[in-house]
Amino acid sequence: MGIETVNGLNLFYELVGDGDPVVLVHGSWGDHHVWDAVAHGLADRFRVLTYDRRGHSQSEAPPGQGTLDVDVADLAGLIEALDLAPAHVAGNSLGAIISLRLASRRPELFRTITVHEPPALPLLENDPDMKPIVEAVGQRIPSIAGQLESGDIPGGTRRFVEEMMGASWEEFPAPAKETFLRNALTWLDEVREGYPQGLMIDLDALSGFTKPALLTQGDQSPPFFGAVLDQVATSLPQAERHTYSGAGHNPHMTHPDEYVRTLILFVGD
Repeated sequence: MGIETVNGLNLFYELVGDGDPVVLVHGSWGDHHVWDAVAHGLADRFRVLTYDRRGHSQSEAPPGQGTLDVDVADLAGLIEALDLAPAHVAGNSLGAIISLRLASRRPELFRTITVHEPPALPLLENDPDMKPIVEAVGQRIPSIAGQLESGDIPGGTRRFVEEMMGASWEEFPAPAKETFLRNALTWLDEVREGYPQGLMIDLDALSGFTKPALLTQGDQSPPFFGAVLDQVATSLPQAERHTYSGAGHNPHMTHPDEYVRTLILFVGD
């Protein structure tokens, strides 16, 4: 583990194992610990990097409004600073959007890309079947953000877990509760960048990424994630698909053995 200064900010990271590099990019609210159940399994074959994105847990929080594109620059800078390029990059949720944006801009940093359920809702603006679901999500996000802005961090965090993740706050593990509460204001900062347009992916730019890509979803997740992946797949010439049976938005936490097997099978060893 260590601290690396990237783009003027101190980022916490852990690097385990030997072999070809695998970089794991977490989503909102969490930190590098969301990968604990898969990192050491992957480390049997790969050199595995996990890190706390800026403003999360042990990484430094910048002053003022942040942007997702700075997270993209952080990912590039960390890969380069630790001499991991080209790497197998896997991102979950917002980490998937960060990974896809970097792939469209710096493909030379990648060997492969794996993404699970990027919440790129603007890609579905013209899909009439998805419109009611997208609108429902679009109403909940500002409402939860407003609750956090009012100072009700516990209430807003609980609502996100229950309404957006479909999980029970009471059954949520204590360490996860602490992490979510600690990183709530960073999620609020991400929303303030501009929801939902801040979640957009440039599919035309992404079409220049010609390396292997794995797009995954859980069969227990809301259907809009599959629709988003349908759009992303049209821009990736070497896209493969995988569905985790019985899983939702975080298969690396709920189905870690299958996640490890799936990634190893995709990237090869």
